[in-house]
Amino acid sequence: MKIAVNTRLLLKNKLEGIGWFTYESLKRIVLSHPEHEFFFIFDRKYDKSFIFSDNVKPIVIGPQARHPILHYLWFEHSIPRILKKIKPDIFLSPDAYCSLNTKTKTLIVIHDLNFEHFPEHMPWLVRKYYRYYTPHFAKKADRIATVSGFSKNDIVEQYGISPNKIDVVFNGANENFKPVADTVKLETKQKFTKGDDFFVFIGALNPRKNLATLFKAFDIYKSKNETRVKLIVVGEKMWWTGNIKEAYQNMKYKEEVVFTGRLEPEELYKVVASAMAVAYVSIFEGFGIPIVEAWYSDTPVITSNVTAMPEIAGDAALIIDPFQVESIANAMKSITFDDGLRQRLIEKGRERRKLFSWDKTAKNLWDSIEKTMNQ
Repeated sequence: MKIAVNTRLLLKNKLEGIGWFTYESLKRIVLSHPEHEFFFIFDRKYDKSFIFSDNVKPIVIGPQARHPILHYLWFEHSIPRILKKIKPDIFLSPDAYCSLNTKTKTLIVIHDLNFEHFPEHMPWLVRKYYRYYTPHFAKKADRIATVSGFSKNDIVEQYGISPNKIDVVFNGANENFKPVADTVKLETKQKFTKGDDFFVFIGALNPRKNLATLFKAFDIYKSKNETRVKLIVVGEKMWWTGNIKEAYQNMKYKEEVVFTGRLEPEELYKVVASAMAVAYVSIFEGFGIPIVEAWYSDTPVITSNVTAMPEIAGDAALIIDPFQVESIANAMKSITFDDGLRQRLIEKGRERRKLFSWDKTAKNLWDSIEKTMNQ
């Protein structure tokens, strides 16, 4: 079987959520199925580390697609041309885009529909593109995979897609997320917080990650509890404007917040494993990979009771209302002073994490590929 794959988000040292899904699942699928031929389609020069096996043939076609107009050109002109040349049995697109101008059987992975619920969090042209084309892509694709039951139901409700056409393929967590020795925890705290304990937030600093509310909650937590605990914020300042910036500037304890920017993986693993808890209080997620990463690190989790997060977290996290500042502040207090609670959350996380691994992701995505081919 010939399998063509959109791999434009495989970028060396720049893998984000969808990029990691693509990398981890494809690496396993390619190595598990040497009998098939894979064509990885890039929109720029690729790194050789992404060519996982001899049964992978890399192809570069332009233009570099990082803008709605260039997306259109790449998917509606360049992709159909290369698919006609390859003549694959199936086209897999892990980033929710596909071509409306090809007859090749197509499986797309739609991770979430945040742009339908919070369009104001995106630039005008980007949200226009997403909201116009995504329902067309969903209808055009022969099959859809998505990363949670919540996202599956959302696609059904938003676009009228049959649930029988959609497979749930959970995310996993990088194998390097794991517990660290106490000496490593001490070194990590010394490096980032001068030896103090800390909560950690991980993610792009955009409005749906709810940082403004997290800042307000941390301020309340600090004002009501005598503690030296800090808040570490890991991520790029993509949207450092409006409510986020204002909430930070108005903080009484802003000097207790440590911004690291994007961390190298080796540093990130240590920070997560050294934290008192991961504070992942987003208002919208299709999955929530940091929740699972925390569990693999034996780190407790505070997360939201909306969208996919309670589905993923189960009973292995402290669930809060992300729209209530006091709810988050109280969770921080509980994590800080209740040793028994922390240990129970760690133990429940160890059990819950068994549901989520990249091996399972790859197997389920391959099952979805086979369903696409057989329908």
